[in-house]
Formats: sequence, structure tokens, C-alpha cells
Amino acid sequence: MPAPLPGMADGTAGEAPADWAPAPAPGAVASRAADVRRRIAAAGGDPDAVRLVAVTKGFGPAAVLAAVAAGITDVGENYAAELRAKAAGLAAGGAPVGATAGGAPAGATAGGAPVGSMAGGAPVGATAGVRWHYLGAVQRRSVRSIAGLVALWHGLCRVEEGEAIAAASPGAPVLVQVELTGLPGRRGVAPGEVPGLVDGLRGTGVRPVGVMAIGVPGDPEATRRVFGEAAAVARGCGLAELSIGMSDDLELAVAAGATMVRVGRAIFGDRPPRRPPGGLPAK
Repeated sequence: MPAPLPGMADGTAGEAPADWAPAPAPGAVASRAADVRRRIAAAGGDPDAVRLVAVTKGFGPAAVLAAVAAGITDVGENYAAELRAKAAGLAAGGAPVGATAGGAPAGATAGGAPVGSMAGGAPVGATAGVRWHYLGAVQRRSVRSIAGLVALWHGLCRVEEGEAIAAASPGAPVLVQVELTGLPGRRGVAPGEVPGLVDGLRGTGVRPVGVMAIGVPGDPEATRRVFGEAAAVARGCGLAELSIGMSDDLELAVAAGATMVRVGRAIFGDRPPRRPPGGLPAK
């Protein structure tokens, strides 16, 4: 079995390259990305204004490059180890890793805004023109290892998470995750707790710029309510960014005012079952 890429040794839900799903052909990714943009437009959104975040969980660096070739420069990762490994894989191919001092990479735009615009100008984590979004639960022991790559942290639920990020990346833009579904096991804070959390996070040295929410699988009406309430929470806190909507419900998100949607399957296809490195697929 090939040795893991750099950054995989801590066992943080990472996978070795041999265990990543084969990336779909770049042409297929481009076609699916165009379909997603048409869906955004049909729902009343501007594809150049709604930021499309390609979620490459389970796929390797080739999927990231296919997304970039399709004009998507915002890439979302759920696991720190996968993010580090993919960034290292892209760097091994000659792409720079880490913050750039001179502004956005040439020609790199996302959702009509320069890459890094939410970070205050220069991109925080440019790798082959990629703007990395961290979508998973913030684990304090992993923050420092990816802080130089992450341009936007989705889903903060505690002040302590902001403290860990601020220590490694002062002024980093973050989103607060609000939980509106009532489903067991969902991360996020209640709507009434968001203003206090936003104030607390500002006190740590990070910069709250919006809210993030997840809908109810298979229930469009409940999801419509969730997204509408999430938008109201963001407006009430004076936050501009609204990260809602995925492959199955992005039209509802756009109708509710999403500024970004997080799309995986509709761009890359179904992922195979996750499996431990070198092992059989998990049951």
C-alpha cells in the first residue's frame, strides 16, 4: 500500500490516496458544474453572485483540479487530514501552498468576487488557485495544521473554537452554525444563542461574517422553513454571508437568499462507502 501523503499521520478521519474514490473525468465535472449553475439561475439566483463551493470529501487532488478547470475555485473539505493531504498533493504538482502576499491568483474568481475577498483581500489559502473552506467540526488540535490554508471556517458552535482559530490565524473569517431542524445529533446553536456567540467570537479575534445551516433531508417544506429562519438570523445579526443548500436542496437555498451553496454529489457523483486506510469498505 502506498505511504500516506504528508499530514495523514494523526489519523484524523483521513484516507491514503489509494483509498480515495477515482475522480470523475474533468469533462463530466465541467458538465455537472454547468448544470448546477443552471439550477441556481432557474431558482432566481445569479450564478456569478452565489458562491459555489465544491465539496470533494472522499475524492483526491484530481477532483480538486477538475473543479478548478470547471471554473470553481472554492473547495470545501470536512476533514483536516484530507485538506492537508490534498493541498500537499497539489503542491507536489507544482502549485503553491499557503497564503499569498500579492492578492488573488491570476484569473481566480469565485462567485463573482475575487478569491480571498471575505478574508479581507489576499487569499488565505491559495493552492493551485483554490480557496479552501473548512466544513467540518473544528477540532482544536488540528486547527494550527490547516490555518494557513483555510480561507473560511464554516460551522463554529463555541467560543473555544474561535479562540483556537484566532491563535493560529488572527482575523480569520468564520461562520456560525445555527441548528433549526430539531434532529438529534445535529451540530449548531439555537437561533437565540447566535447573537451572543457572534459577540463572543469577535472577542477572540476571529471575524464572524455569516451563518451556516443544514436542511432536513427529504422534507422540502421543513427545509424551506429552516433556510428562511437562518436568513432571518443572519440579517438580525448584521451578517452578510449565508451558507445554506446542498445538492438536493440548493434551489430552496437560493430562494432564501443563499450567498453560497455547498455541493458535492451533484458535481462529482456518488461517493463509495468510506473505508479505513488499506481496509475493506466499512459496513
